[in-house]
Amino acid sequence: MPIYIVLSKLTEKGRETIKEKPHRIFEVNKELEEMGVKVLQQYAVLGPYDFVNIIEAPDNETVMKMSIDLGSRGTVELMSLPALRVDEFLKIIKR
Repeated sequence: MPIYIVLSKLTEKGRETIKEKPHRIFEVNKELEEMGVKVLQQYAVLGPYDFVNIIEAPDNETVMKMSIDLGSRGTVELMSLPALRVDEFLKIIKR
């Protein structure tokens, strides 16, 4: 299944939500599973983004739907990047 890197930045509303209800992150992960998105790894980070998530999804359309759904809540801004493992990348460029 395709892998994506999702960089997320909390909005002011999102920071308030996390402060009041930190386990909301895991609730969102369950919602994502219902959309067909599986969170493989999740990191809180410093810098311009607040979280880095590595997800699996069946296709770009599913990731687009996820981005619109989460973004429309007003709590987070997302950047989604399709990713290939390096060994898969090498197979492609050797063709």
